[in-house]
Amino acid sequence: QVSVLYFARSAELAGRRSETLSVPQHITSLQLWEEIVKAHPRLAVIRDQVVFAVRQEYVLLGDQLLVLQPGDEVAIIPPISGG
Repeated sequence: QVSVLYFARSAELAGRRSETLSVPQHITSLQLWEEIVKAHPRLAVIRDQVVFAVRQEYVLLGDQLLVLQPGDEVAIIPPISGG
């Protein structure tokens, strides 16, 4: 189980700021994103703009293999505008 944290627009789309999800221990970053989108299909609209972090390290969505430990944090951070 991992702790998923949603920020800004991702929190709005998911309807929550955090939750615990059960996912395989060995999973690619893209598969992890797909598992999160299964739980919250509305998140699919930000797929190409989202910043994804696992254990406070940025991860690209792709075939990078992640080895998750129980309680690891996954953050979903949509683009942030600023000036």
